[in-house]
Amino acid sequence: MAGVTNYPFRRICAAFGAGLPISEMITARALVEGREKTFKLARFGPDEAIHSLQLYGTRAEDISEAIRILKDEAKIDHFDLNFGCPVRKVTRKGGGAALPARPELLRRIVREAVLSADEIPLTIKFRLGIDEDCLYFLEAGRIAEEEGCAAVTLHARTAAQLYDGRADWERIAELKAALHIPVIGNGDIWTAEDALEMLHQCRCDGVAIGRGCLGRPWLFREIAAALEGKEIPPPPDFGEMAAIMMEHARSLVEWFGEHPGMLNFRKHAGWYTRAFPRSAALRRELMLITCLEDLERVLSRVDPSTPYPESAHLVRRGKRSGRQKVVLPEGHPARSSGPGS
Repeated sequence: MAGVTNYPFRRICAAFGAGLPISEMITARALVEGREKTFKLARFGPDEAIHSLQLYGTRAEDISEAIRILKDEAKIDHFDLNFGCPVRKVTRKGGGAALPARPELLRRIVREAVLSADEIPLTIKFRLGIDEDCLYFLEAGRIAEEEGCAAVTLHARTAAQLYDGRADWERIAELKAALHIPVIGNGDIWTAEDALEMLHQCRCDGVAIGRGCLGRPWLFREIAAALEGKEIPPPPDFGEMAAIMMEHARSLVEWFGEHPGMLNFRKHAGWYTRAFPRSAALRRELMLITCLEDLERVLSRVDPSTPYPESAHLVRRGKRSGRQKVVLPEGHPARSSGPGS
């Protein structure tokens, strides 16, 4: 999740039990060109036990070289290649969710990336396809397995769907049945019960959490308890959540500086508080905060004993823009695949 899964957010999620927090999407070409801003995005915190980094690219040579650079400079423990991003600025260049529709290119990229990573595990993430007329998830999974990937993650939606409708978990089960390497399921994990149901229904080897943890990092604690057969702990009340928000904001300020850190936190502030009734006025104030003192002042006005709403998981977070017509480059094989292409 670009702009979200930086070190401060990964730190919060890890504290609540996230198994493998992965970096935000890093552009391979920018790393190869030595762009300082991109190297800053690829940084890890001093207390991160596992350095898991997600790369994006459209050329095998860029991704391979970026992996070699990162191996030497960042001591990476796990690489993940993102072939699932559906946003237009990515797909119009043939990257993200557009790339697996070119299986030979996908194979070349994965093969060279695995060779460059050497003994470092490398995984890839992808969607079902461009749209319902251009599904590629089974072929992408087979390529990943044949070329030496340690595992794959499937977001069970097409690029045309974006985040609309329900994820098709049956496709995760289909991919799991077709492969021998681990398959991680992704899509519509909003509660601990959702995670258990996906594991049971799809027989997948794990679940990947995206939008479900936005403003709810304690979701990882709930899932961990459910997996261990323990009672799921209650969500925090507003006072406890405010303390988590302050810790998150302080970490962002320490990592990025006060102004950029607080700007980054504004979206998180909206996600944290969105579920509470009559919170629109509170969020308007939070969208204007410029320093930690502002945040503390705004949060102090709310009764700390206010319980976290039971229906909070139903409040969707992140991108909710409905379906799209996927923008693809000239000559892309899926340009004429159907109405969603």
